[in-house]
Amino acid sequence: MSTTRIYRLPVEQTQWKIDGQTTTAFTWEYDDGSEELLRLYAKGKSQQWDAASRIDWSVEIDPDNPMGTPDQAIAIYGTALWNRLGDPDRADVRRNLQAHTLSQFLHGEQGALMATAKIVQTVPSYEAKFYAATQVMDEARHVETYARLLHEKLELAYPITAPLAKLLEQTLTDRRWDMTYLGMQILIEGLALAAFQRIRDTSSSPLFGAVNAYVMQDEARHVAFGRLALRDYYPQLTDAERDEREEFVVEACYLMRDRFDQREVWENLGLPVAECLAAVEQSDHMKQFRRRLFTRIVPTVKDIGLWGPRVRRAYDEMGVLAFGDLDSGTLLANDERVAEEFDARRFVEQQLAPAADRAREERAAYRGD
Repeated sequence: MSTTRIYRLPVEQTQWKIDGQTTTAFTWEYDDGSEELLRLYAKGKSQQWDAASRIDWSVEIDPDNPMGTPDQAIAIYGTALWNRLGDPDRADVRRNLQAHTLSQFLHGEQGALMATAKIVQTVPSYEAKFYAATQVMDEARHVETYARLLHEKLELAYPITAPLAKLLEQTLTDRRWDMTYLGMQILIEGLALAAFQRIRDTSSSPLFGAVNAYVMQDEARHVAFGRLALRDYYPQLTDAERDEREEFVVEACYLMRDRFDQREVWENLGLPVAECLAAVEQSDHMKQFRRRLFTRIVPTVKDIGLWGPRVRRAYDEMGVLAFGDLDSGTLLANDERVAEEFDARRFVEQQLAPAADRAREERAAYRGD
């Protein structure tokens, strides 16, 4: 099935190839590595899962609201524009916004696939190469999962946005292995965790809730991977090297915060773009969402030692500086735990369903139905 047929905008405009400068690092030391990274590698192996069997793809969705998320999450909700829309138009808004969000997840996961393959090639330590190899499989599974959601459940998709493309290009073209970690494992993956959580915790659809819970379980390990590697490496940097990385963090965070205006959706639907963008800027819900995006990023950036005046000023201006006091390890552990709870609920449902069916049959037989 071709994805091209379900894109709502010409995908050719974002179909690009980039030239990355990469140094391949072999290592001849196969022992005495980081015990924490080796434990993470063991967890990565044991927590591999199959998207075809762990996810119940038979779940029906509401065609007017596939994710089952509340309308209050839509930036134009409650505005004069929203009130002018009829039910069919509101359904189009929901479906297109949700498809746009899932499409960026999909494209971001492909970027993560490329970045993690690069980490395997460039990182100097063997235990980091081992864990990164498990993450390559994770990212391939995530691409498979979000592509299937778009093809089978929504049947529409959007090309990658320019800000996300720019950040991926910066991450993939830098030849220094730590910059790939910083751009992907800390910033992009950290932001993705918060975006996934929004759907996991607000969706009334068991399908979309489970998908995002399971992906978050993997992503929590990925952020922990970057955190472990860079926390040991960054204290070795010179002031000039650390300043360069802090500048990248600030630029990337502003880029990510400002990319959620979903201009492409408003244009595709033929809605008044200026009015929609103004609603996005004024929406209290969107302001809260943009702040929450940094709940995983800020404490991790602080933990790895990129906490100079430039970074603190930027986070203060964004209203997210207080997140630096959060325990990033606790947040990531919770993301893993919630996925296990989804599995437990599904197991209980699978066990109870046959018993409930038998009980109904017995009652019907007793009544002579």
